Amino acid sequence: MTTFEELYHKLLKATLDGDNLEEFEKNGLEYDPHQLDCLLHPEKHPVIWKFDKCDCPSGEKHDCSVKCEFDAIEVGEEGIKIGDNCIGCSQCIDDCRGNKLVASKDIIPALRAVRAHKGLSYAIIAPAFLGQFSSDVTPGKLRNAMKAIGFDGMVEVALFADILTLKEALEFDKNILKESDYQLTSCCCPMWIAMIRKIYNDLMPHIPAAVSPMIACGRAIKVLHPDALVVFVGPCMAKKAEAREKDLIGDVDYVLTFQEIQDIFEALEIEPAKMEESEKDHSSRAGRIYARTGGVSEAVRATVGRLNPQRDITVHTQQADGVPDCKAMLNDLIDGNSKANFFEGMGCRGGCVGGPKRIISVEEGRDHVNAYGDEATYPTPIDNPYVIELLHRLGFDTVESLLERSDIFTRDFS
Repeated sequence: MTTFEELYHKLLKATLDGDNLEEFEKNGLEYDPHQLDCLLHPEKHPVIWKFDKCDCPSGEKHDCSVKCEFDAIEVGEEGIKIGDNCIGCSQCIDDCRGNKLVASKDIIPALRAVRAHKGLSYAIIAPAFLGQFSSDVTPGKLRNAMKAIGFDGMVEVALFADILTLKEALEFDKNILKESDYQLTSCCCPMWIAMIRKIYNDLMPHIPAAVSPMIACGRAIKVLHPDALVVFVGPCMAKKAEAREKDLIGDVDYVLTFQEIQDIFEALEIEPAKMEESEKDHSSRAGRIYARTGGVSEAVRATVGRLNPQRDITVHTQQADGVPDCKAMLNDLIDGNSKANFFEGMGCRGGCVGGPKRIISVEEGRDHVNAYGDEATYPTPIDNPYVIELLHRLGFDTVESLLERSDIFTRDFS
């Protein structure tokens, strides 16, 4: 029988060639029907797939279920089963001794949708993209590579990280009025948010009601272009789970990883480094550095300083990356062992540049992100005219109205 990887690449080629994929579903003898259904209809399955029976001896503990921070793994007669509450941290894939777990691939339905869509289609790309497709691939070249796939345009999510930075800075300036007050960042990592909602729910009142930059970008595009199809591209599996959350469904149509996009480039023989330039410089340094640990804290601290340079209470930050370190930081906060008033958590070591579907090392990714941030024309979103222009186009008359309106950039965590 065809292996999963063989089936995946056959389906990818057939999709790119415009073939009818119904023939694959009819040929049940050659292809595993469960694997085929996962690839054709990933939305019906958890973001981590299991195809084979577990190798762990009967009665022995499964490392993946023991270490799952989100209790998303159920153990039964057939071994383990991934539950619907899987957040996509991908730790279980690393912990599986038998290599039975696979990260979901949404590439087939996403490509089919882009090619069949009658309206505009946009690739929205995470701030961690710099250097992922070789150090010679500039944002402008990557934009044209995305157009070669079939997208009408590419939008850097860093611009919306700018807007969320501004929103969180406004929240801090409004709510942190004495030394004992504190704020937890809400606008970046879905693993961080899921961990607080599930394990540290008593801390939820300290999280501003903000969506992630990915969701903000998808919503804004669909306000400006209601018929648009939006595909997020990044290093993170948890973003796939985030896009499926009940209050966020439809804000982003598909989520693909850097590795999935690389598979498309290779199948179509697209070399992004050889594409022509199509540069559009819209984001500030604050939005660009979101992709590495400490970036959100640095962005909010700088923006609060620009908003209210006379504040008596400054932003004192503390960061943690990796779920264990995030839990340790929150435990210290609860125990009164921290003097910070702004806490940033990232589920992956190094931040988004350490995501499980990155292509380059964490260190390389961080260096590229820092360099791109240093190249920015504007230091903070309050200095960035593109942010102000976009807010006006979306109906926000003033910067302060980010706190007054409950749509586009706001989320109800209840």
